Amino acid sequence: MAIRPVFVVSDEQQLFIKENVEFQFFSGFSEQQKKKSINSLHQAYLNNNKTAKILEISSKSEAELGVKLSAFNLMITTKSDKTFSVESAFQSSKVFEHGGPYKDLLLVSSRQAKKDDRLKNSGKLIAFQIDGKTFSTEPKTYFYNWLYINALHLHDDLSEKVLYYDAFTDIEFNPQKSINCQAEAVAIYVSLHRQGLLKDALKGKDEFLEIVYPTYNRTTNIVNQQMSIFDLLQ
Repeated sequence: MAIRPVFVVSDEQQLFIKENVEFQFFSGFSEQQKKKSINSLHQAYLNNNKTAKILEISSKSEAELGVKLSAFNLMITTKSDKTFSVESAFQSSKVFEHGGPYKDLLLVSSRQAKKDDRLKNSGKLIAFQIDGKTFSTEPKTYFYNWLYINALHLHDDLSEKVLYYDAFTDIEFNPQKSINCQAEAVAIYVSLHRQGLLKDALKGKDEFLEIVYPTYNRTTNIVNQQMSIFDLLQ
C-alpha cells in the first residue's frame, strides 16, 4: 500500500485541497505498472467521492489530455518562435550558489534537462531566473505554479478541456521527495477560473502571488516587477 495526494479543486481562498489517499501501489517502472497504480489511486479516491471527475496529469495517464498536460509535453512558444517544454524552462531557470541558470537546458529534451548533473552539483538553490528577471524561492511552489499556469493558459484547447475535471493526480509525484507538482498547478488553474480570479492572477507575477498565496508575507519576496510570461520568455 502507498499514500499519494489527490489535488481537489476548491471554491475557497486556498484554491485546492490536498487529500492524501491510501491505495495499492504496483511497483516497477513499466508503463503498465504505472497505469495500474493510477487506476488503483483513482478508484480509492472515487470510493468516497463517487461523483468526482478525476484526471491523471503525467506522461503515464490513460487520457490523452493528461499526457499533453505533463510538464514534459506542455510547450511554450516565445515571440521569437523558440519552443521548449515547461520542464525545460523550469530546470533552466534554477540559480544555485555555485552556478546557473543553465540556459542551454532549453535546447535539450525535458528528460535531459531534469537529469543534468549540474542541477545536483551546484550547491543550494537560491533563486530562479528567466530572461534576466529573478524570482524568489519562496513560497516554494510559487515559481513552478506561475510558470505552469501561464503556459497552460497559452493552450486554449487544453485549458478549456481541463475545466471539466475537479480532481487531479500525478503518479510520479512523491511529496516525500519533491515539492512541485503539475497536478497541483492544474487544480489551482481550474479553481482560479471557477472563482473568476484567473484573469487577475495572470496579469503579473505580483498579482499571482497575492491571489494564489494570500497568506505569504510579500515583503520577503525579492521581486516586485509586474510582467507576464510574454514579457519574460522572448
